[in-house]
Amino acid sequence: MSRLGRAVGLALLGFLSAAAGGWGVLALAYRGPPNDVLRIGLVASFALASLVVLAALFFRRWRGRALAVYVVVFVLLVAWWQGIKPSNDRNWQTDVAVLPYATLDGDRVTIHNIRNFDYRSETDYTPAYYDKLFDLRQLEGVDLVAAYWMGPAIAHVFISFAFAGGGHLAISIETRKEKGEEYSTTRGFFRQYELYYVVADERDVIKLRTNYRRDPPEDVYLYRLRGKLENGRKLFMEYVKRINALRTTPEFYNTLTTNCTTNIWLHSLVNPDHPPFSWKILASGYVPEYLYEQGRLDADGLSFAELQKTAHINLRAQAADGAADFSRRIREPAAGHASRSLRPGA
Repeated sequence: MSRLGRAVGLALLGFLSAAAGGWGVLALAYRGPPNDVLRIGLVASFALASLVVLAALFFRRWRGRALAVYVVVFVLLVAWWQGIKPSNDRNWQTDVAVLPYATLDGDRVTIHNIRNFDYRSETDYTPAYYDKLFDLRQLEGVDLVAAYWMGPAIAHVFISFAFAGGGHLAISIETRKEKGEEYSTTRGFFRQYELYYVVADERDVIKLRTNYRRDPPEDVYLYRLRGKLENGRKLFMEYVKRINALRTTPEFYNTLTTNCTTNIWLHSLVNPDHPPFSWKILASGYVPEYLYEQGRLDADGLSFAELQKTAHINLRAQAADGAADFSRRIREPAAGHASRSLRPGA
């Protein structure tokens, strides 16, 4: 038993050392000094130190000293990592350069800097913003939007709030990239991007994906959520609080823990009857199917496959293009399907 215990202990130490080594190498590679020579040198040195400590585990004489030195090095690495702070003061890409914020007066919320770009292509556009007053008493529903570009398991998911009179406010949780930066899933684990809430007109954030994204193209689906309107109002205010907080206290985006879907779920915790956590929230492409299984989508008795067909809005969005009633037209029922309530509740 003592031999088995030692073997298990060594295996655990080996696993922890390998995990720490892998994380440290990637952290230095993605967030290390901008000087290539220095960064590569640090990556190579830490990788070598990790290999040495793994080898030392097999030699009782060197095991303790090697682990002690490695722990000190790793603590220094973590201290450096904790010193990397998010910022609102960078050379941002134009589409994420302006921060939205809200001012409150009871149930009346004025959203400032609502994005509504005039697109000629995905990368050629004229920036435009506006402010708008929303009365929470006029909230009529909440919609879920899912955009797919690389198979069924991955989607960008965001929320759009519907108000009386045809008003809609879409809020998409994304990365705030600097000029010249490209999105990388791997880099998103290593404090590469700040967190950004795109607060936009649907003619911007939806039409961008249906009408202008070409490399790769995106398939966009819009689902009506079911529930209590009071829950929708609470959800809206959770978004408002986070938007205002990010204006003064920036945060990092994280591919796994602080992304478009996990943050939606975290915001939903304001309501006691929120959906339970599921692996499908991490595999974001399955979020609509998961909500359907939970009875959270307005399905009118349709199977999920049938509902998905009616929810696909690319053709409707392309036909609506720059129409003032874009939001109404993308919600018109697909041919061959009965009309459903546009806003059954939030």
